[in-house]
Amino acid sequence: MANASQQVGWEFWGSELTNRREAAGLSQAELGRRLFASRALVCRFESAERRPRLEMAIQIDEALKTDGFFERLYRKLLEASPYASYFAAAADLERLATKICEFESMIVPGLLQTSAYARALMLAGNPLASDEHIEEKVRARLDRAAVLKPADRPAYWAVLHEAVLRVPVGGPAVMAEQLEHIARLVRDRKILVQVLPFAAGAFSFIGKMVTLMEFEDAPPTAYTEGVYSGNLLDDPAVVRHVQQSYDPARAAALSPEASLPLIESMVEDYRRCASTT
Repeated sequence: MANASQQVGWEFWGSELTNRREAAGLSQAELGRRLFASRALVCRFESAERRPRLEMAIQIDEALKTDGFFERLYRKLLEASPYASYFAAAADLERLATKICEFESMIVPGLLQTSAYARALMLAGNPLASDEHIEEKVRARLDRAAVLKPADRPAYWAVLHEAVLRVPVGGPAVMAEQLEHIARLVRDRKILVQVLPFAAGAFSFIGKMVTLMEFEDAPPTAYTEGVYSGNLLDDPAVVRHVQQSYDPARAAALSPEASLPLIESMVEDYRRCASTT
């Protein structure tokens, strides 16, 4: 229900953009030039196929002289999102991506998490939160994984540091289920996963998570996340730099064919641990 109401809200945002652009006597191309954006991107904002960043909403207000209307509405829609405000725009882009490449150094990426694993992470970060709050956050995280289910799902490629496999989030039973879930997705050829072993040593993304997204008819985007903060990067030069830093980590990782047996062996190790506790 939350996702449906969110979509209605963004459709209203887009329709208002159309109305106020036309009232200003501007075409989509003309507004795009004022925003240093393409006509196609403005079209996608208006049809709610693409959601802008906050900075873009502010620029639209300046271009159309709408006295902060689009910024205020944007902030209201972010407040209603089931995701953290710094991640909401990135979550929207996942639905539109044709390719998603991720690097994680400590935890399983959100798109691959099981409910038990996600719940353990939520509880670790919110030890005093109510059960209802935790379950709402878990549902929102699992809803994101729906992008990997349809036949036209994005190509998904993850590089996971070996620490991701060995940090026992939620305990042995939860980890066994989580890693088996990843292994099953790999065996079903729905995703590609590489493990970057400890032996690879230092690398540019140490201690970080990075997501690179490509789209059918929009420039690629990068997303990085820290402690209660995130950065959605769409400057072409910056995205290229992130890509150049990602490639060596992927090259240093085990091949997908070698990574799967390692993941499966960790599943068995966790199962043995779970059976003795």
